[in-house]
Amino acid sequence: MIVGCLALNASFEPLTMVPLRRALRLVIDGKAEIVEADQGRVVRSERLSFPRPAVIRLKAFVHVPRRFRRQVTNTFLFARDRYRCQYCGRTAAELKPREALTRDHLIPLSRGGTNEWTNVVTACSPCNTRKANRMPSEIGMHPLHAPVEPHFVHLSWAVRRLTPTQSKYIKLFYGAEVLHQLEELEHRHPRLEVAAERAAVAAERDKERTPAEE
Repeated sequence: MIVGCLALNASFEPLTMVPLRRALRLVIDGKAEIVEADQGRVVRSERLSFPRPAVIRLKAFVHVPRRFRRQVTNTFLFARDRYRCQYCGRTAAELKPREALTRDHLIPLSRGGTNEWTNVVTACSPCNTRKANRMPSEIGMHPLHAPVEPHFVHLSWAVRRLTPTQSKYIKLFYGAEVLHQLEELEHRHPRLEVAAERAAVAAERDKERTPAEE
């Protein structure tokens, strides 16, 4: 069964996942059309009957500002770094009960650093405390991977689960390589599933209003 519905822009750009009720309301109001349905499942009301939507497409194009796509949040930072401390290499599942993943600035904010993708990494709380406000060279703590700004589609979809039907629209719009990278993120260690699900919930809170909800 398909839990959420993938909403596409009028250009077929994947925008977000919306609840079934919201997807049906957009269709009923004439703001969207059903592109793919959950085979063999029907949603009925007193007067209407619709195939259960898996993918809908907005009829009017919605502009998504780049600034929203590039915003750094812990949810997407942890997803970029695959829920792994970039100093000691431990994953979220390997942390002790009172430890947590945090955001660390390679060049500390107190020393002129910025809150940009190329200056932030995921760090466990002990490593973050140890590094404090020092430069990597001063304490000999260098990240496992050089931080880069990820493709915005990674930020939007790395914390979600897509069905094969929904995945093909990621491939259609962004190409097979991006889909492959997302699938690699989905196949992370099973013990990270709880962290991923919590991140998905946090991602929804991070967003103000999704384009499909306007």
